[in-house]
Amino acid sequence: MITNLAGIDFDAPSHVVAPQLIGVTLLFNGVGGRIVEAEAYDREEPASHCYGGETPRNFAMFGPPAHSYVYQSHGIHWCLNFVCREPGHGAGVLLRALEPLDEAEGLALMRARRKLDDVRLLCSGPGRLCQALGVSRAHNNLPLDAPPFLLLPRDREVEVLAGPRIGISKAVDLPWRFVEADSRFLSKPLRRL
Repeated sequence: MITNLAGIDFDAPSHVVAPQLIGVTLLFNGVGGRIVEAEAYDREEPASHCYGGETPRNFAMFGPPAHSYVYQSHGIHWCLNFVCREPGHGAGVLLRALEPLDEAEGLALMRARRKLDDVRLLCSGPGRLCQALGVSRAHNNLPLDAPPFLLLPRDREVEVLAGPRIGISKAVDLPWRFVEADSRFLSKPLRRL
């Protein structure tokens, strides 16, 4: 089992992996972009899906690391997470936004899936990201080192900022939302603690 991808050790805690993912390129069936926003979650904090233990819905988040965890939010949108830590722990990183690659075929496919033209809005939010890439529950618990996934290391230095996560009411004091500084592709501006 490979747990080191794009220079990132997915055996590490999610709040260590998440900032390392900023600037990494994610391709899903050849379509995607640079990760510009991600949030860390761990079973030891109450905002995590793992906090109450393993269930049929969240089993993938309990390992192995470097696998996908896909869940449906509010019965509407799919959300993609990358599993971290050793099997059985329960931790992951929610992908919140991508900067789409400037590649005509991939952009056309994402625009068709999202039914909009504004490149800034194609993948700015976890539900939008999954819709643009074509991620669904069928892609739950898949290894990240094999198709349909491809992770490519950063191609340049990236300034990463941290702040509170979005849309949660518990563990709001943890600065586990990580973003690329000055990115115009974020789901929402970063709020500092």
